[in-house]
Order: sequence, then structure tokens, then C-alpha cells
Amino acid sequence: MKKHDLCCIGHITLDRIITPQKSIDMPGGSAYYCSYAVSRFKDLDYSLVTSVGASEMHVVDQLRKDGIDVTVFLSEHSLCFENIYHENIDDRIQRVLAKANPFKAEQLKDIEAKIYHLGSLMADDFDLEDIKTLAKKGLVAVDSQGYLREVRGTKVYPIDWKEKKEALKFVHFLKVNEHEMEVLTGCKDPKQAAQILYDWGVKEVLVTLGSMGSIIYDGKTFYNIPAYVPQEAVDATGCGDTYTIGYLYQRVNGVDIEKAGNFAAAMSTIKLEQSGPFLGNKEDIIRCLNSAEKTFYQL
Repeated sequence: MKKHDLCCIGHITLDRIITPQKSIDMPGGSAYYCSYAVSRFKDLDYSLVTSVGASEMHVVDQLRKDGIDVTVFLSEHSLCFENIYHENIDDRIQRVLAKANPFKAEQLKDIEAKIYHLGSLMADDFDLEDIKTLAKKGLVAVDSQGYLREVRGTKVYPIDWKEKKEALKFVHFLKVNEHEMEVLTGCKDPKQAAQILYDWGVKEVLVTLGSMGSIIYDGKTFYNIPAYVPQEAVDATGCGDTYTIGYLYQRVNGVDIEKAGNFAAAMSTIKLEQSGPFLGNKEDIIRCLNSAEKTFYQL
């Protein structure tokens, strides 16, 4: 069985966006944004494992046409988010119109990779056994966002991750934002939250703080990663996924933590300047690293 450098596992979603002006359907989800972003780099053996309903198989077909290796498990439905915006863009109603089947350890047993990134969108996408199964074969990376929300009826509710202390023993990389770190640890201070998450077992804790940058903690050093100021902030959707996959791409290639963090931050800024997934290249990232204004979190 071929061993990939990096494998992302997660649902591709159908995102329905309704505004007073128009209604559009588009693919989305962590797995989608991560896959297109990292596919820009040809020095990586990457694979996507996803689950969709038959209605979204055309998205899988397009990913394959674009050169992305995809293993797909057919689900009864695709995960479908509906986001309704009113005249005030901050006034949003979010519903889940359909859920995809959770991933099971049995489906993942033949997937081989150095790093497995779990792009969770809902609390039940991956259970503890999934994480344990993958941790026996490679390093596990987790984005906490999905573990902190569940669906009741069609509404999305914030929750805590019930099995966090057991699960995080098997997680090498964990990405949280300022809200997620507080839910998980009860701490508003990023350094304290990162220390707690490390003490629970995470080896590299990535805390993203929006326009203030991010910090990365490996148990020894707090790396202060800047936010690179965009020329124009267009669409933040997928920025966290872009940051995470950019960091993992660098780390699997042996780049040190600080340089990997800077690369990921610049990559996320370029994504912020456009709608849809990251479609830049290394030259764009280097240009951003060298020329963009920086802001740092005050450690």
C-alpha cells in the first residue's frame, strides 16, 4: 500500500448561500479548501479521503480532473449547510439541511500517510477509535472546529468536546482559534490555553488569532507568528483550513516550526484576498512574506 506524505480526511459540503440579492450553491468544507490549497505544490504526495452523496460526485470528479488523488465513500446524503444573510451581513441564520455519514475506523484502515489531517465539521464525523487507528500509523492533525458543534434538528449548537482529554493524547497537531481554545480549556489567554492543550498530549498547538497573528507551542517555545496584512480582505471562508494545511505541508517536508508558521500565515492572507480556495503559488507566498505589513500578538 502506497504511503502518502499527507492525507486529509473530511466531508465535502454543499454550501447554500442565500442573500437578499441572490441564492447560490457551492462546494465547501475543510477537506475541499485544504485539497485545492495544497494541490498547488507539486513536491507533495497528497491524498483526500471524503464522503459525499451521489448529488456531489461531480465535485469529486472535478477534484480528480484537477489532479487530486481522491478516495470517496458514498453517503446517503452530502453534508449541506444553508446560510441565510439579511441586509445586515452579520445577521446570519445557519441550518444543516442534510448530514453525511460519519467516518469509521474500518474505512480508514488501508489509508497510509505520514500525516493524517482530520477536517472535522461536526462532532460525530470522527470518533475516538478513528483517531487511535490513525495514530498507530502516522501523525494525526485535528482542526477542533467540528468537535465543538452538533446538529439538533436543523440547527447548529456549540458544545464541548466530551472525549477531548482522551483523544488529544493521540493528536500531534491541533489547530484552534481564540474561541475554540476557550471552549476547550476555559482560558482566554492563548499562552495558558496552549500550555493546557500541550499538557493534555498535543505536541504542536496552533492558536490562530485572526488579525493579531498566531502562536505555536511545542512544549518548549512559544513561536510568535505574524498576520500578514492583505491588500484587501475579500472572503475569510477557508482561511483557517489554508493555514493548517500550509503548516502541515511545510512540516512534513522538514521545515522548522517558525518558518512553517510564517509560510502558513502568508498563504492564509493570500486566500483572504479572494473568494474560493487558495489558488496561489510559492512565488506569491514568498512575495507576501517579503513585502506585506505584519501584525503580531503581544506575548
